[in-house]
Amino acid sequence: MANDQRWHMRIGEVAELTGLPLRSIRHYEDAGLVAPSACSRGGLHLYTPADVERLGVVRRMRRLEFTLDEIRELLGIVDRIAVVDDPPGDEELETLRARLEVYRRTVDTRCAVLGARLREAEDFAATLRAVADHLDHDRVG
Repeated sequence: MANDQRWHMRIGEVAELTGLPLRSIRHYEDAGLVAPSACSRGGLHLYTPADVERLGVVRRMRRLEFTLDEIRELLGIVDRIAVVDDPPGDEELETLRARLEVYRRTVDTRCAVLGARLREAEDFAATLRAVADHLDHDRVG
């Protein structure tokens, strides 16, 4: 293994850091969303902090109900924008920006929906608390 061994983590450490089950990490590998940056002599997959960050993006997108294909596309956009040795030209960059904007708007919409659901759940919880308080008050009085 290389001298930068300290920057590599095993899958169990990555699972702990990301909150993802091992099975999900392996599934995302199989789906091509993330690839281990190295393998140990024993064949263990090793990950870098950048891999952990990428898995964090995948986790957040899955929680917002994006499909694996959508996640793959967004990661591809981000990867392409980050290329230094062959940066995208103006036309490609505009296309990438437009696709990125679609994802941003989608996330904004999904956040608004989740916010509305949360408010509805909070209202319902308050109603149940009021009913319980009323029952408690009736028993005391």
